[in-house]
Amino acid sequence: MITRFEELDWQETPIGELMLRRRTDPSVGQEIYEVKLGDEYLMSSLFTVAEEELSNLGLAAVSGDDLTVLVGGLGLGYTAVAALHDDRVTSLTVVDRLGAVIGWHQRLLLPVSAELVEDPRTSLVEDDFFALVRAAPREGEGDYSAILLDVDHSPRHQLDASHADLYTVDGLRSLDRHLATGGVFALWSDDPPDEDFLETMRAVFDDVVAHVVDFANAVTGGTSSNTVYVARSRTAGEPASDRPSKAAS
Repeated sequence: MITRFEELDWQETPIGELMLRRRTDPSVGQEIYEVKLGDEYLMSSLFTVAEEELSNLGLAAVSGDDLTVLVGGLGLGYTAVAALHDDRVTSLTVVDRLGAVIGWHQRLLLPVSAELVEDPRTSLVEDDFFALVRAAPREGEGDYSAILLDVDHSPRHQLDASHADLYTVDGLRSLDRHLATGGVFALWSDDPPDEDFLETMRAVFDDVVAHVVDFANAVTGGTSSNTVYVARSRTAGEPASDRPSKAAS
């Protein structure tokens, strides 16, 4: 069996050499899209269950209608598109630090690109998510019903060392300013549930849960798992669309 690779894009970025490639792997019987940063594999279209569950589990915890959602990390687009499948979502803002990744979708290079960019609810923004949530909400922004984050490998294993402060009590409190009262923060992790990080989340949020998402691994022939953390901003009560702004908090 021969695995054939096609390089769809290669760019030098502030965090290293970024490559998007497509390969046909007869052993799994499908076309696979992969992203590499230097020598490190970041993501593969072979494994999207947990990325989709980040949206599904996060939005399932949100009450009300007319939801505004912020996604940190665009990647192959599966988290964002899963959010669009929730009819309550009226606005989806996806922030990615790398303009190259946004460009892949604008050029319709990936399987879900057309569904993502052609939906009028979608805005793709080139920005540093971590810098954005460190700062106070800009005028006319914030009060998100949900913030869904999939950038780092896990709270302990960051893609960039500058991200580490988010996973502290102070960092999570800064992020919380961008949520509507009772809004939901959900985070993808490649590691098993981390009890220390759960305690950090409980210092800031209510209803903190670590969901273990199992999925079939066509490469190993077994089952793999990721973690999705879900937590609610204080104080819960009325639906997100009716809650007062926290921008001044």
